Amino acid sequence: MDNEHFLREPSLQSERQRSRLPRRTLLKLGMFGLASASMVGVIESMAWLPRRVAHAAPDDLPDIQFNIGDYIAPAQTMHGIDMRFGPVFTLFVTARLLRTPDDRDRRILSDALDIIEEQYPFRPEGIFPCIGYGLPYFQRLPQELVAEHMPRLLSDDSRFALEEAMICKTDVSELNAQIHKKTFHIPTNIEQNDLLITLRSDSMNNVMDVANWLRGGRTLHGTRIEPPPLKQLLEITSMRLMFVQIGLPYKIANHAKLPYANIINPQSSMWMGFVDQHVNGSGPAEITTFQGNDSARLTDTNEGDYFYNGSIQHLSHVIQDLQTFYGSNETYAERVQYMFRSTNVPSKGYSDQFHHGGGPAFLDNVYMGADDAERNAMGLKTHGGERRMGHLTALQQSSRAQDGTPMHIRVDGPGFDNLDVPDSSNQPKLHFSIFVPSADFFLTMRNNQAAENLCQKYRVPEDDNGLERFLTATRRQNFLVPPRRHRSFPLLELT
Repeated sequence: MDNEHFLREPSLQSERQRSRLPRRTLLKLGMFGLASASMVGVIESMAWLPRRVAHAAPDDLPDIQFNIGDYIAPAQTMHGIDMRFGPVFTLFVTARLLRTPDDRDRRILSDALDIIEEQYPFRPEGIFPCIGYGLPYFQRLPQELVAEHMPRLLSDDSRFALEEAMICKTDVSELNAQIHKKTFHIPTNIEQNDLLITLRSDSMNNVMDVANWLRGGRTLHGTRIEPPPLKQLLEITSMRLMFVQIGLPYKIANHAKLPYANIINPQSSMWMGFVDQHVNGSGPAEITTFQGNDSARLTDTNEGDYFYNGSIQHLSHVIQDLQTFYGSNETYAERVQYMFRSTNVPSKGYSDQFHHGGGPAFLDNVYMGADDAERNAMGLKTHGGERRMGHLTALQQSSRAQDGTPMHIRVDGPGFDNLDVPDSSNQPKLHFSIFVPSADFFLTMRNNQAAENLCQKYRVPEDDNGLERFLTATRRQNFLVPPRRHRSFPLLELT
């Protein structure tokens, strides 16, 4: 039995039967950070609808909003590695409040979210909605109330689980005068949105249809339904389209005639040539919540607390300098070390180190301990004795519990649009989002990824420090994702 069939392209007949997003809908949605209507149409036309293995879902929707594991296909073994692909498309919708909401607004938003889930099944072929709230929202509420219910860190009870995102060590900022990005030297902006709505589906039509309805469209899933009266309450600040599917970056690069298109691995789901949807690369949903699980617990949250089953969602917007990544004549053997590690390099690639990526896209995600990054920096038993830092091993300095369980769930993937690009050209993006038990946990992990301390201590050359020089984060923000039972304007009913 072919256990990969849910990822294979459908027949031409089924492809033709797929509904396509009307161009007028795209134009109504406006730009807001999306690629042009024509490019969104191209991305949709190049994607294919996965044939997922049937998976019985529970009767009740999860209180942990983003816990969709029981609603998508089980993990599949591909090239000997356990992989699990989430929905093909994700739309990140950020918004700011035009005024402080009241209890009527809370009921309106709650009803709107319920209607979306009534019209679209909570499955990949339907829609997975998730909503989170930034510090600006909580600053509108009575601060004594917020302090009473906001989870606090066990390591320091004067600090909350939700803190604002901060400039990281390799971000472009006046705080990091030593940092210079070759192509996209753009300062990082800490955003001040009140809300983040995350919409996920195998169908682009579904995510765009829901976004259009929330913005005032008169139909939802083909049914005439009066939209929620949110226009006087919310202002959309961006809509960022992410796609994750094997081969899709390669197809888009060739369509756009990107100069490095032939170097991108046609089997990769990511721009940088490696598949990144490993089962063992994310933890169970419970470990990312405020109360944690038996492997790790970072806050004082207990059962019965208001934000029990809540979490922190970080959202970053990252421009990827693929011209430098692929155009600097660095071989597959070097690129794989930047992505993974120099100790126990997972593959040295093929004899042709450049055509179609120069090596396999499917490589195992092996955890070699929190001290593996230091061994890389020291050049101990590394490939060629090089002091070279790997992106993955740098993250693993702090990304896992003591028993090795990942303490995060990543929701990241490629984009292709012109948001924050100085010349307004479409560029490859990494729309990065992650669920973690505290904002402090993410900040520590992100600074460890930069590995500045290890690189300075062991004199790792700047051009051998993982992926840092190829990434420019132009936007960052943290959001609190409440449990489903309190997902509509949390704490408002207590004021």
